[in-house]
Amino acid sequence: MRLSRVIVSILLTLPVQALAETEFVARVLTVYEGDRVMIHYQGRNEMVALRDVDCPELKQPYGKQAKHATAAYIANREVVVRELKRDRQGRMTADILLHDGRNIAQELVKEGLAWVQPGEVHDPSLKDREELARASKAGLWSESDPVPPWKWKPTKLVPHK
Repeated sequence: MRLSRVIVSILLTLPVQALAETEFVARVLTVYEGDRVMIHYQGRNEMVALRDVDCPELKQPYGKQAKHATAAYIANREVVVRELKRDRQGRMTADILLHDGRNIAQELVKEGLAWVQPGEVHDPSLKDREELARASKAGLWSESDPVPPWKWKPTKLVPHK
């Protein structure tokens, strides 16, 4: 009896997210960029970045196309959110899936609307999809030298005097 109280006490002190399911249904409220959305679940809203990918910034070539593609897939729809976690930069990231099982990040990479982030990825098939998109010159890969968002710096307009 005493042991069960100790276990319950320990469980109650754990962060809620540690106890949360690794997969749940949420509604996509807003698509901000191709790889960044606001979801609603369990009575709250959460900004979520797609895990393992980086879409062009809105002002980069293909940035608006990536946003529109993501919106076409998931805007104002229920989706399956898997592995919602905080990444090294402090952002909430997750895999976002359609009810038919398609992963939005995989679809964007396949269409040439996202880069696979450098380093270790959770989904090794993303790198293969990126290579296929490059080879077929899909989306941003049709550009002669596409610049990934982590290297892109917007040009500042200098006002005329």
